[in-house]
Amino acid sequence: MELITRYFPDLTPEQTALFERLVPLYTEWNAKINVISRQDIENLEERHILHSLAIAKFFNFKSGAKLLDLGTGGGFPGIPLAILFPEVQFTLVDGTGKKITVVREVAEALGLTNVTALHARAEDLRTFGSFDFILSRGVAPLDKLMQWGQKLLKKKHQHSYPNGIIALKGGNLEGEINALPGDGFDYTETFPINTQFSEAFFEEKQVVYVQG
Repeated sequence: MELITRYFPDLTPEQTALFERLVPLYTEWNAKINVISRQDIENLEERHILHSLAIAKFFNFKSGAKLLDLGTGGGFPGIPLAILFPEVQFTLVDGTGKKITVVREVAEALGLTNVTALHARAEDLRTFGSFDFILSRGVAPLDKLMQWGQKLLKKKHQHSYPNGIIALKGGNLEGEINALPGDGFDYTETFPINTQFSEAFFEEKQVVYVQG
């Protein structure tokens, strides 16, 4: 986990131990239920774990905050962020059952009591409460994420940024941002990840915030 500790030197021993277990856990489970490509499983620390943690370089979440990881896949960005923010509640959702099976098994093996994994569609999530932020990693265009997520956001704000969408994106986002309707969520901000991480993989990667 040298790559993780290089960029997050203030991890507790407990957090470091949990991060060290992620690669072998995912390697084991991916051999049983394929949710990550072979190329990516060989670069899991950089392309999945560190990429997920990029959000924490730009946003801090208060104790008791509730975050929804929409379309979590195998558990990214939710699982790494749940290790980094143990006092924050994470709900990880995906429409593919086998992916949620992996998420549940990994979270249980790590003892992450702040993670809830749900096999559900975005349209069915209103029954599970409301959230401070909705996280996403390569799931859908920003306007679609807002269409799904706007009704799931809490009305009361408790962070420096108002409640909204935080998405990990790549490439030119001008078209996606321009496609957002202006009613109520026309404020966006982009954060280039290569300002924080020097690896070539992050050269065109960004964290995008859209106010809900």
